[in-house]
Amino acid sequence: MNSIFHRVSIRKYQDKEIEQEKIEKLLRAAMAAPSAHNQQPWEYYVVSNKNIIEQLSQASPYTKCAKDAPVVFVPCYRSEGAAPEYFHIDMSASVENLLLEADELGLGAVWMGIAPGTDRMDTVRKILNLPENLNAFAIVPCGYPAEERKQQDRYEESRVHYIR
Repeated sequence: MNSIFHRVSIRKYQDKEIEQEKIEKLLRAAMAAPSAHNQQPWEYYVVSNKNIIEQLSQASPYTKCAKDAPVVFVPCYRSEGAAPEYFHIDMSASVENLLLEADELGLGAVWMGIAPGTDRMDTVRKILNLPENLNAFAIVPCGYPAEERKQQDRYEESRVHYIR
């Protein structure tokens, strides 16, 4: 539970590679997420090629900080499944798991939305040469943090409604 109350969005990274064993732990955490009908619509692209990372950093006005990350995860979802109307929910759970595991491993990451913006999705499709059956969901730069931030307490009692 510590990562839930510690994780923050990290946009600045040290010039240090992430160990392969940590990358695998991140992916295992991501793929441990629940999904509708257990459809597990995710596929992950793990990008460490600096040229491709630079291109991904220009996929939207909000992805600029990705350019200095040693690794960028691009979670994608398949076009077909048991419950396609839940793909974005399934992918959100998967990305959140990745973010929490990053914090647990001493890494920093930030979730940058790509879907449902078709222009951004098309841009990432072209950069990664995604097959037709895959759709880019997000860009998640990850690395050893080069910044330290505290998580805000977001609990708002006024938004809790008890029905007894």
